[in-house]
Amino acid sequence: MSRLLMYIYKAAVVGAGAMGAGIAQVISYSGLPVVLKDVNPEAVQKGISTIRKIYQGRVDKGKMTSSEMEQKMMLVSGATDYSGFADVDIVIEAVFEDLKVKQALFREIDRICPEGTIFATNSSSLSISEIGAATRRPEKLIGLHFFNPAPAMKLVEVIAGLATSQETIDDAVAFAEGLRKIPIRVQECAGFLVNRLLSPYLNEAAFCLQEGSASLKEIDDAVLAFGMPMGPFILSDMIGIDVAAKVAEVLFDAYGPRMRPAEILGRLVAAKRLGTKSGAGFYDYDPAAETRLGDLIGKVQKEAGLSKAPFSVNRLMLAMVNEAVIALQEGVSSAADIDTAMLAGTGFPQARGGPLHFADQLGIDVVLSELVRLKDLLGSRFWPAPMLKRMVGAGHLGVKSGKGFFQY
Repeated sequence: MSRLLMYIYKAAVVGAGAMGAGIAQVISYSGLPVVLKDVNPEAVQKGISTIRKIYQGRVDKGKMTSSEMEQKMMLVSGATDYSGFADVDIVIEAVFEDLKVKQALFREIDRICPEGTIFATNSSSLSISEIGAATRRPEKLIGLHFFNPAPAMKLVEVIAGLATSQETIDDAVAFAEGLRKIPIRVQECAGFLVNRLLSPYLNEAAFCLQEGSASLKEIDDAVLAFGMPMGPFILSDMIGIDVAAKVAEVLFDAYGPRMRPAEILGRLVAAKRLGTKSGAGFYDYDPAAETRLGDLIGKVQKEAGLSKAPFSVNRLMLAMVNEAVIALQEGVSSAADIDTAMLAGTGFPQARGGPLHFADQLGIDVVLSELVRLKDLLGSRFWPAPMLKRMVGAGHLGVKSGKGFFQY
């Protein structure tokens, strides 16, 4: 007998920063009451002001009336304690990306919330299983990774920990669908799905730059011509070089040599060139930036003894494709969900269908031979996923043979 899905009547979001406020706005927009909690009244008020600003943007564009905005705002309440959590059906945590902080928070609300409450973390890289282990109900804890900005981005990664129950997974997927999002089920792994595939692509762009294979502008322009919404360096500067470097280190720790971060990332962080937020990253946003990118690249080239290969946009794309195939092999997600996640989460061009559809278009034999060539030139980060060799051996070459990662 199939089980009825849990109905969510009331939600809470802990952390009233840009991400938490965005998630709370999405919840209120779906018609649910939501409590937005932070440590002090100023932070809560700032979060509520952010929500109002998002709604005001809709009013200004003629997408809703002022009176509809006020009705939605009435669904949002602010809190500096957990007194309003006694009847919430789901709590979404959107605080600082620190394991101990998140564990302490869930330990605290574990004592307050009803036993049926779903606990969801918006973590982008931490272990769902470890966060869940801090509570008395690890079966009720799940990852719900929204993408920034939450009101605009359709993708939500739904990540089960080792102890997460099937009921919790089903309820979380239904909740995300109720928010008009696209939920993608992801098996727990470092970086989950989107960041795990995006990081090698961003990292390879940094390798191309530090080798002197191409300039910042040449690389960003080539990626735009491929169809991505922005170049890798503009994106890295927006994300924050410190954040990108931290994710790269987490993935290197989990997956080893193929995820070794480009040296230039650490140099940029040390020089406090952290992206748009600091006035300089890969690009200069403030002409008064003390260190120059060219000087940092020169030092890396002098000290690192870099291999060099000609630049092509496929170097970046095949780094992503290869990781997508490895994730597919590991059962992290289905082929269709991997492509959907990259389309909805990173703006991978619709015309190319996602990294696995792109591989099918290119030809699996072409992908394999190009990865082998890059491995011989640049080392083990381009070691082809074993699945590619099996597919070529079986004649599953993609579009041209009628069968690859998908049927044609």
